[in-house]
Amino acid sequence: MKEYNSNQYIKNLNNVRAAFEKAALHYDKYSILQRIVADRLNESLEQIKINPMTILDLGSGTGYGSKILHKKFTNAHIYQIDFSENMLKVSRKKSPVLFSRDHFICADINKLPFKEKHFDLIVSGLTLQWCNNLDVVFFEIRRLLKENGVFLFSSFGPDSLKELRDCWARADDYVHVNAFVDMHDIADALMRNGLTSPILNMEEIILTYHECRQFMKELKYIGAQNINNGRRKTLTGKKRLEKVFEYYESYRTNNTLPVTYEVIYGHAWQSVDIKKEQSIRLDDFKKQLNKKVI
Repeated sequence: MKEYNSNQYIKNLNNVRAAFEKAALHYDKYSILQRIVADRLNESLEQIKINPMTILDLGSGTGYGSKILHKKFTNAHIYQIDFSENMLKVSRKKSPVLFSRDHFICADINKLPFKEKHFDLIVSGLTLQWCNNLDVVFFEIRRLLKENGVFLFSSFGPDSLKELRDCWARADDYVHVNAFVDMHDIADALMRNGLTSPILNMEEIILTYHECRQFMKELKYIGAQNINNGRRKTLTGKKRLEKVFEYYESYRTNNTLPVTYEVIYGHAWQSVDIKKEQSIRLDDFKKQLNKKVI
């Protein structure tokens, strides 16, 4: 089984944290796509027969996903985990003052402060793409899930921001757009770590803007900055940025500019028998993934 985590995916987590700390106050205003994905991810719970009493929201941000979970599972205790204290502060302000079942914890997704088999449901909405090693994260998730517990997640795939990536590639040789892990590599990592019966689907979401500058501003305001290896260490020159805007104009259709996101949705179960699940042929499983049916 090949390793997915080459250097192109490695991120400076201190920079990631700093970007989200700064973006917290603006996040709700600009995170339109994130809300769309959260809505669609939670719709999939209709197909999963589960009534969780303990839920872990990994990378909870300002709490939009947790609010949806509260409406569906009114008696559940929901633990919101984020490594940005400012994001948690914004979320906490939205929580009821009395009789709240919310818990807010600033922690690292790679080493979570809970005992084994603590959660019925773990949800991760658009968080995995900020992780350097999915094996570490999925090991933690399996450790924390109860028997028959479910891991539900969404992430961005490698075709996300493909127009912007192309324009920057034409402007210089540095990495300017974050790299995202392929759906098949996520599936491999799930199965390596004993998360079983995984189901993954993909959809393409295209947002449109009048100007490239507008969309790049929004990326900054939600904390989605370039923090990959290979990025330019000095400030990007004004002339180079103007070139990117010029190149992006080649994508203009019907007086708008498209911004493509490849969104991966999936869920898997806590494994009771790792050996049995590891005997599944990955080639057969990948044939299912290649169908990419929503």
